[in-house]
Amino acid sequence: MANALTQAKRGNSLPSLMSHTTIHRRVAAFAALSFAALAAQAGDAEVTHHYADNDGVKIHYVMAGDSGPLVVMIHGFPDFWYSWNEQIKALQSTHRVAAIDQRGYNRSDKPVGLDNYAIPKLVSDVAAVIRDMGEKKAVIVGHDWGGMVAWSFAMSKPEMTDRLAVLNLPHPKGLNRELANNPDQQRNSQYARAFQLPGAHKLLTAERLAGWVQGEAKRAKYIEAMKRSDFEAMLNYYKRNYPRPPYEEDTSDPVRLKMPVLLIHGLDDKALLHGALNRTWEWLDGDLTLVTIPGAGHFVHHDKPSLVSRTLKMWLLRDR
Repeated sequence: MANALTQAKRGNSLPSLMSHTTIHRRVAAFAALSFAALAAQAGDAEVTHHYADNDGVKIHYVMAGDSGPLVVMIHGFPDFWYSWNEQIKALQSTHRVAAIDQRGYNRSDKPVGLDNYAIPKLVSDVAAVIRDMGEKKAVIVGHDWGGMVAWSFAMSKPEMTDRLAVLNLPHPKGLNRELANNPDQQRNSQYARAFQLPGAHKLLTAERLAGWVQGEAKRAKYIEAMKRSDFEAMLNYYKRNYPRPPYEEDTSDPVRLKMPVLLIHGLDDKALLHGALNRTWEWLDGDLTLVTIPGAGHFVHHDKPSLVSRTLKMWLLRDR
């Protein structure tokens, strides 16, 4: 108050100074609330946990958002539903979001046998989640193996696919072409051939599988999820579905998708090279939005979460 009186003598009225003080307090309070909001935004999405039944196989998924079109998100290897945490937070105000644990992972069932991990089985898991949500169709979003499931879902169940978004998994025909003709892609696919060897799952640990995750708290979540997962089941995705040498290019006519497609690709991906993106537009009848991100690798939505979330949300809201 003494400082206020001193300033009043310099020509400022006391009521004016008190008003400024009130404004400063309000600004400080607003800043505190904003910081709290940012802190909440930086944390985990608020989700509820559910199970869909697919012919006796329980598929765990989390759900967020109260209204809007349904978005189903499908993770890859080695991952689980939490892979989409940042995207769930970005979309839950405008969409209902379901993020699944694929079979073999985390809290979903782990059926025994190679054929239980064939692509049609994985596609049927996604359909079961959509039905469990009380919907007939959804926006399908996938990354890595989730991306392959997403492509396959859209091709085999177009009536259930509102839109398709795929992260770092090129069109299957593009990947097949690169495996057949690109020595760099052949060399960089050695990891997949190693996963196809008998007993390869015995070399895996939860800690090794979570080694790519940045941040101790986040990595701890992944280690816990990987410990709940079945390593042999996880590698069955590769043994049952990944092409084996000698690689031959698929020259058959593509299944031409008519729904809008969004492709996001981190250009530093060493497992799935960006050359496989070429000519994707020739295999689609609907519009294609292609976003390439320098400085991001295979886990593009982890490397550049804000950019991926903004891009995905803008694309989803484009025609609404």
